[in-house]
Amino acid sequence: MVTKRPQIRRILVTGANGRLGRLLQGAAPAAVPAPVEFLFAARSGPSDLPAFDAVALPDTLPPADMVIGLWGVTSGSPAALARNATLATATQALARATGARVALHLSSAGVYGPGEDLSEDSPALAASDYGRAKLRMEAAVAGFAGDGIAHCCIRLANVVGADSLASGLSGSAPVTLTRFDDGKGPLRSYVAPGHLRGIFAALSALPAAALPPVLNVAAPPPVEMEALARAAGKDVAWKPVTPADRQRVTLNTARLAALLPDLSLPKTAEDMIADWQQARALA
Repeated sequence: MVTKRPQIRRILVTGANGRLGRLLQGAAPAAVPAPVEFLFAARSGPSDLPAFDAVALPDTLPPADMVIGLWGVTSGSPAALARNATLATATQALARATGARVALHLSSAGVYGPGEDLSEDSPALAASDYGRAKLRMEAAVAGFAGDGIAHCCIRLANVVGADSLASGLSGSAPVTLTRFDDGKGPLRSYVAPGHLRGIFAALSALPAAALPPVLNVAAPPPVEMEALARAAGKDVAWKPVTPADRQRVTLNTARLAALLPDLSLPKTAEDMIADWQQARALA
């Protein structure tokens, strides 16, 4: 049963106890513009709601304007990764149960495969089982059309503190990076956790009809991974390049900028690391 909708915009986020979910919770003091309330849900551990999972939603849930399906499978066999499509259906059910007008489904930049300046119209040539699983999830979401809910798949870039660089940033050993022929390391599209939370809050204020089916989310411009490591006070250990390594993998965020023209995102590695450190300290 859903009670009367609150005056403020409420965003219900699943997957609260995953790495990204914890960082988003910690980012709250710096990143939540009023009047937005985030409620974090998890299947176990600390959260704002009684624990539940995608298999059995509770009978009573607070009303929400937007739900964000942060739950997902990031590794394992293709069969295990296939559960991402099932979780999209659970996010749809959660949106119905809370009366939400919008559902965001967490996809990945991995749906494109490697490339530069990849826009939402670029071919989806996923090069990994994870990317292919997210494409299948997006196809499942496309099948929800006409259900009265605006569904948007967020093709998320690397999130500082929740990607392959995270353990290196948090550890005491040097961060190991590939050195390419120009003497530099990898260049990637990133977003900081606090500013990602701000993006979600800003998207919740848009008319539901304004949301596209898929949306790249990253902060322009791309950032060198070495710069992130240095900003975090880490030494860098270099390894030689292999034929499989790609130096530049970046997203085009023109669609996001058009939707949120007043949005301010960090543009330097130092800004991003400061945002991550604050979120991590409060997580």
